[in-house]
Parts: sequence; C-alpha cells; structure tokens
Amino acid sequence: MAGTSRSESRTGLLNGFAAYGMWGLVPLFWPLLKPAGATEILAHRMVWSLAFVAAALLFVRRWAWAGELLRQPRRLALVVVAAAVITVNWGVYIWAVNSGHVVEASLGYFINPLVTIAMGVLLLKERLRPVQWAAVGVGALAVVVLTVGFGRPPWISLCLAFSFATYGLVKKKVNLGGVESLAAETAVQFLPALGYLLWLSAHGDATFTAEGPGHAALLASTGVVTALPLVCFGAAAIRVPLSTLGLLQYLAPVFQFLLGVLYFGEAMPPERWAGFALVWLALALLTGDALRTSRRTSRTLAAERARIHAEEVASAASGAPQVPAPEASAPTPDGTAAPAPAPVAASSAAPSAPSSPTAATTASAASAAAPETQPGRARP
Repeated sequence: MAGTSRSESRTGLLNGFAAYGMWGLVPLFWPLLKPAGATEILAHRMVWSLAFVAAALLFVRRWAWAGELLRQPRRLALVVVAAAVITVNWGVYIWAVNSGHVVEASLGYFINPLVTIAMGVLLLKERLRPVQWAAVGVGALAVVVLTVGFGRPPWISLCLAFSFATYGLVKKKVNLGGVESLAAETAVQFLPALGYLLWLSAHGDATFTAEGPGHAALLASTGVVTALPLVCFGAAAIRVPLSTLGLLQYLAPVFQFLLGVLYFGEAMPPERWAGFALVWLALALLTGDALRTSRRTSRTLAAERARIHAEEVASAASGAPQVPAPEASAPTPDGTAAPAPAPVAASSAAPSAPSSPTAATTASAASAAAPETQPGRARP
C-alpha cells in the first residue's frame, strides 16, 4: 500500500511538472505560427481545442455532464461568461508573446494570486490574515514601481491577471471538470471563431492554406497545446496535495520570465527588477503564510483525531455508541477548518483552482497564492 502511494505521488509530481512546464514553455510555440496574426491564432485555438477535447470525450464516452449542463440555465450562462473571459485572456497572451512582451505577460501570472485575493476581499467579503494584507500591499507597491519602469501601467499584466482571476471566480461557480469545462467553453467559442476564419479565407487573408502544410499542422496543433497540459494537471491534482500544486504553479511564470529575459532578450532595467523583486517578496509572504497555516491546521486535526480516538476507546469499553472521526478538511482563509469536500472522482481534471492562470486560486500554498485552484483553469 505504501509503495502504491509513493508511486501515485511520483506520477502526480511528474504530471504536475509536465503541466506547468508546458504552460511555462508555451511562449516558444506562438511565434512559430507567424505570419498568422494573434486573432487568427486565437480563432484556430478555439476551433481545434474543441475538436481535440470532443474526440477525447467521445473516446472515454463521458457526455452525461453535457445534458445536465443544458438543463441548468444559470450554469450555462456562467460557462458563456467563462468562455468570454478566457477569450480575452488567451488573445492578450498570444498578442503579448508575439509582440515582444513575454516578460510583462509573465508578470500577469505572478501577480494573479494577489489579484485573486483582492477580488475575494472585494467581491466575496473574505477576511485576510495580516500577512496576506501585507502581501497585497507589497503587490500594489510593485505595480506602482513597474509603472515607472515601463513608463506606463503594466496593462498587459493587469489584463491577464484580472481576466484569469475573474475566470477562476466564475469557474468556481460552474464546478465542471477540466476537460469537460474546456469542451463547454470552446463549444461557446466555436461558431464565432469558425465564422471569423471563414471570413478571413473569403477575403484571402487566411494563412491556414496559404503557408503550406507545415503551417497548417502547427495551427491545428493549438488544440493539443491547449488541452494536453490540462490533462496532465488533472492527473496531478488528484494525486498530490494542494500545497505541492501551489508551489508547482510558480514554474509557469518563472519559465516565461526566464524565456523573456534570456531567450527573447527583452530589456530589464533596474526599475523593472525592483518591481519584480517586490512581486516575488509578496508571493514569498503568501506562500510562507499558507504553509504555516497548513501545518497548524494539520496539527490541530491530528490532535482532534487523537482525542476522538481516545473517546472511541473509552466508549467501546463502556458500551456507549462510538462517535465517527471527522474527515480531513481544508482551512478557511482565517485558518479554521472548513467541512471536508466530497471525494474527487478520478475523472475530474482538477480540484475545486495553470485549465487555462488561477490562479488558481485554502490550506495550501496553491490557495494562498491563488486562493482556490479552480477546476479546469485554462492556462495561457
């Protein structure tokens, strides 16, 4: 049993590294699709993503969720909102990478946890611990410093961070698995995207057939590039703790940042280094606070279980009815234990925050950095 658990954990870690690694290295892919513009690439991503996930769902014969979704207008409306928001996120990210703003795009996913926390306070009236308030304040200062460094507000970063945080908030309400969620969202996107591609072709501006079979194959592979990391994330999410996912999620923006500086050669004047350093400090505060809270909650839960076990032994000796031990639970933002969630089915792509982050948004660094890792967040 212990060997199986270690094997499952190792498999989860490998899938986690694969998911966040692919999301982190995706800036290398989008420039390969030139001379297609960002809007054409985005439209192909929507069309081919639906084709890929539809084929996957047909293969595993998992369509029951679609009928349930169609019978629930409120959830269906939320899927439409999620599709609209992730369209903005995808489009801005593709344009940013292909326009030489990889570093600024990576910043969006660094500050996303801070934006998610701020939205939780403003919209959900969540209470923060002092360290979380300090992290949000440091993050706000970082935006001011980066505004000076860029000579303008880092609007690409802010747009990516706010769109992804909004996406995560909506996804929390929809509560669909990752692949199912991507299928529903791309189904909403499909007709407008296909209509745009047909319009481009009618005007002779489409590159799909004009640049050769290699270019067409690359455009078609946008579906795989979108869905494959999500599948790996789903495999990781059901095998490793949220705290581990919370630490792994930083791989994606770190890789993107390093690619922007070292591979694409984007400028990093001292003001930008100072702004990024403040962002990293804020994230370090959040992660440390989350890990401390997680350990404290684990100790409290262990003590509670020991107490209940002692009561069970005493009850058994006296013949009184036994009290069942509570299930493990995740702490709420103020550090108290929340009711345990229902078991996550193996078919679910993520627990309820990189699919597309976030992210992720809890008792882990994942939730402190992105208060709750949403199911099926679609990464860049």
